[in-house]
Amino acid sequence: MDFIDVIKALGEKVGRLKDSIQTEEATKNAFVMPFIAALGYDVFNPFEVIPEFIADLGIKKGEKVDYCIQKDNQPIIIVECKHWKEGLDVHNSQLHRYFHVTTTRFGILTNGIIYRFYTDLVEPNKMDDKPFWEINISDMSEANVFELKKFHKTGFDVDQILSTASELKYTREIKTLLAAELRDPSIEFVRHFAKQVAPGKLTEKVMEQFNVLVKKSAHQVLNETINDRLKSALAKEEVAQVQVDEAPVNDAPKGGTEFTELEREAFLIVKTILRPQVEASRITHRDTTSYLNVLLDDNKNKIVCRLWLNGSKHYISFFGEDKKDVKTEINGLDDLYKFSDQLLATAGQIDARKAVVVAN
Repeated sequence: MDFIDVIKALGEKVGRLKDSIQTEEATKNAFVMPFIAALGYDVFNPFEVIPEFIADLGIKKGEKVDYCIQKDNQPIIIVECKHWKEGLDVHNSQLHRYFHVTTTRFGILTNGIIYRFYTDLVEPNKMDDKPFWEINISDMSEANVFELKKFHKTGFDVDQILSTASELKYTREIKTLLAAELRDPSIEFVRHFAKQVAPGKLTEKVMEQFNVLVKKSAHQVLNETINDRLKSALAKEEVAQVQVDEAPVNDAPKGGTEFTELEREAFLIVKTILRPQVEASRITHRDTTSYLNVLLDDNKNKIVCRLWLNGSKHYISFFGEDKKDVKTEINGLDDLYKFSDQLLATAGQIDARKAVVVAN
């Protein structure tokens, strides 16, 4: 499987099994070890993944970190694990101690669901108080999977990861601050906008007014952005569907005729009417100098109707029982919907004839 599939499968496993995981050790075995394995490291190779790695600090002996991942016999990542129900905030200092006495540049604090990644951006050889990145293995975006792949054994590069670590850290912190400001704007945030919009002095009354306005405006901007993205996604989906639907239709002129925009629009209307009963791929057309045939299965003997749109007057015609072409004038393309029942009935009769022939 591709890396993204492996990570998504692990995320699904976590969501499925977590309620049955009762201990920290079970969390390690069911969630954390598969995570390390997903990164390409052999969890059963003691030269690659060392469980209970000794991280003694000064005179304090017996300090151990849950896992130490090595590459070329050098520690590259230490991993401290907790039970999946535990929050990670209170365990930051523990990983901090372990980081200080190892040569690794990266530490991971996890409960098998949340993974916090630490390094030493602020002060060399001293783990930062805040993680530069955090992921939820059960809710991974493609962007997060892309970043996580940098920790994979096959492409692990300290310099490459560090080059993006600061960006990840500050982007994460900025997003957190922005989210907080949008939920509950601070005085400074409100003043930033009020002083650019409100005339005169920013009195307490004005600030109270703008506190409400800024919050309301922020929510409106977010909603409009979401709606615009939804509309864009739906529009792309509709275009893709039309392209799929129209793929079997040959729009190329036949016999030197021109398939006009008016004929194209009329054909699509007829096709739309027939769609509830007939598969889109079966509905085709053939153009002539005088009229446009709408066919089933691109078969000249399966004409549903003819559209006469090249003259000053427009018509739709059907073949009667005497096989004569009976024309009816239409005042516009919308009039085609008036013939919905007849179009569907004609298509049904064509298929009925086909069924009789097959049966015989």
